[in-house]
Order: sequence, then structure tokens, then C-alpha cells
Amino acid sequence: MKREALITIVTLLLAASMTATAGHRDHYRDTAKVIDAEPIYRSVEVSYPERACWDEEVSHYRSDGRRYTGTVLGGIVGGVVANSISRGRGRGRDAATLAGTLLGGAIGHDISQQKRGGRYTTSVERRCEVTQHARYEEQLVGYDVTYRYKGRIFTTRTKQHPGKRIPVAVNVRPVDDD
Repeated sequence: MKREALITIVTLLLAASMTATAGHRDHYRDTAKVIDAEPIYRSVEVSYPERACWDEEVSHYRSDGRRYTGTVLGGIVGGVVANSISRGRGRGRDAATLAGTLLGGAIGHDISQQKRGGRYTTSVERRCEVTQHARYEEQLVGYDVTYRYKGRIFTTRTKQHPGKRIPVAVNVRPVDDD
């Protein structure tokens, strides 16, 4: 029973599809002999990156590190000088000594920074850069095809090489005898 129902459904579907396309079909397929197929090329720009690297000598200044000798000595000298020239006693003298110590420390720090020891060293560093370049290539874009059908010559353009024969659609329509 199932088999008969399946055969009936398939038969009905085939009949319906043939009926639906029968009214719209005004051509049939055939093949024609290919006489010539000339390739068509187009010049295309292709961009590509190129990386160039080189070794470069680079100089660096290297200090001998942080030293606090100038700051400490400046502070001591500033404190002693401020203490010895201040005429007051007690808190006034203490304030002058503190101010002299701070000022002397700042001056000593600045002088030591200017005369800080150090040296230049040279090293080799790897440098690289990427640049864009372009080249032109010939790219196959299709074929101009010449073919013969029923003694007449036709031309068309295709994306792929058609081979020895090319499929054609033949239109069929009634001829009016006027």
C-alpha cells in the first residue's frame, strides 16, 4: 500500500511540473561546434608588502647612577653658613639653619646633576620597515568564442573555455506568413 501511494505521489508531481513548464518553454537545448576560443586577459595591479631590515649603530649616554654626595654636602655647607651668620637665638636661628640646609642641598643637587659622570656607549640595533609595492599581472577573465550552428557563425563570451562543443538554446516560434 505504501509503495503504491508513493508511486502515485511521484507521478502526480512529475505531471504537475511538466504542465507548469510546458507553457513557458519556447526553446530547446542543443550543442554547436566551437571554431575558435580566444582568451581575454586583463592587466591587474597586485599590491604586496615587502619588509626591509638593517643593522644600525646607535649611541646611548649612560650615567654612573644616582649620587647624593652633592646634595648632602650642599645641605651641610648651607646649614653651617646659615647658622653662623644668623644673629638670633632659639627658634629664629633654628629656622635660618633649616632654610640654609634646604637651600644648600638644592644648590648642591643641581651642581652634581650638571657634573654627573657618565659615558657614551654604542650598540647595534636591528631596524625594520614595511613598504607596499605593486606589480602588474595578466589575469584571464574569459574567452571570446566563435561557434557554428546549422551552417551559421555566432560569437559569444564565456567565463570558462567551452571545449569542442558549446551548449546553445534554440528558440522556437511560429513564422507569420504575411
